[in-house]
Amino acid sequence: MSMFQDIPVDVGVIYEGERIRRQDMQVELGGPNIETKFELVRAKSLKEVEDNKITIIGPDIKDAKEGSSLPFGIYIKVAGKQIEEGLEGVVERRIHEYCNFIEGFMHLNQRYDIWLRLSKKSFQKGLNSFEHIGKVLQRLFKSELPIIEKIEITFITDPERVREPWKEALKIYEARDAKARGMKDEEADKFYGCTLCQSFAPTHVCVITPQRYSNCGSISWFDGRASARVDPKGPVFEIEKGELLDPIKGEYSGVDEAVKKKSLGEINKVWLYTAFGYPHTSCGCFEAAAFYIPEVDGFGLVHRGFKEATVNGLPFSTIADSTAGGRQVDGFHGISVEYMRSPKFLQTDGGWNRVVWIPASIKERVKDFLPKELGDKIATENEAKTIEDLKTFLKDRGHPVVEKWKARPPEAVAEAVPEVAPEAIPVAQLPTMPVTAGGFRIILKDAKISAKKVIIKVEKKAEK
Repeated sequence: MSMFQDIPVDVGVIYEGERIRRQDMQVELGGPNIETKFELVRAKSLKEVEDNKITIIGPDIKDAKEGSSLPFGIYIKVAGKQIEEGLEGVVERRIHEYCNFIEGFMHLNQRYDIWLRLSKKSFQKGLNSFEHIGKVLQRLFKSELPIIEKIEITFITDPERVREPWKEALKIYEARDAKARGMKDEEADKFYGCTLCQSFAPTHVCVITPQRYSNCGSISWFDGRASARVDPKGPVFEIEKGELLDPIKGEYSGVDEAVKKKSLGEINKVWLYTAFGYPHTSCGCFEAAAFYIPEVDGFGLVHRGFKEATVNGLPFSTIADSTAGGRQVDGFHGISVEYMRSPKFLQTDGGWNRVVWIPASIKERVKDFLPKELGDKIATENEAKTIEDLKTFLKDRGHPVVEKWKARPPEAVAEAVPEVAPEAIPVAQLPTMPVTAGGFRIILKDAKISAKKVIIKVEKKAEK
């Protein structure tokens, strides 16, 4: 692009989806090991914004030690005659897209979960200052969203000075989410879709309804409406609801058609309110994940910031890998924290009556939306660290799932995964797969494994 001639690296859509491994990175900004990180856009009057100004508070890229991780904040002020507060989230979500246009610069996630890496190659080419990144963002925002007349960007890496704006950002995110609550899916004339993450997950299409936030947690139905209006050719688009085919599972003919079209025929059907059958696809930027625990016939929930292993022994990263990439995976479901507050949350599967385990920090955040009778019946890492701990806890507290156990022996609980249509079961693709048989070692390359049915059973240990 000619408008980036003064930028030391290339800028373009071809770099979207680029992954930078730790061994190849010059510096990491935010990420899973850093608490204070955020990106925030605020709408201001034209008088309050100094156009094209870039401020750096704390060490610049060139001042950071190679391989280090820094606290990080991106604070952007935008102004224009058509700019209003309701567009802040729309502009904010584009930071993800535009950062990924920069060669050797990776941006993942959103809001308070951002994770950015700069490659050594791009650093060596001269991308050694936030001045370059700020200029790219300013030019892209103005060219892609002409309603922005003025833009000012501040980058914060100082550990002390990032903390207060981070706290303020958390309050603003919560206020936005609260404003979007109240409207029902049945009341909306249309839904919205988002393909912003298709550079990382080509078959993923996010369906945004009043009662089902985007998986990343940063786009409400109102944000989707605003984005589709100001940028009709952008990644957020209108979805005609069509016929309501199943009010419990949340299947709409218009949603099925839109998802099929936008996924190029890879995904044919979506049930919005369940983790089984044809669950909503997941990209990689989701805030949290629901995961089925067959041993207790219930669901666990875990968010990106949880550092420990979950109750089934798996960390968030492993659970996330099980559902990411735009796939429909039975029993695994990428979700936003805001969706946990929705009356439609896992509606088909029993909602909160089916949730048995959740990190204490997330339980605290959504406590006002939990059924009162369940407050002390859902375990956290403080009460259950293993499946056996969980079983004991659920029995002692009288969790609703225990009633189901009485109708079936414990051994049958693990076989309670609903049968899935063959096309809904993901195909395992393995670059190499070693198999040992008959004394020979066979290596299958580029193997694809599919199954018509999956049955999960609890193995009984042989008595000694």
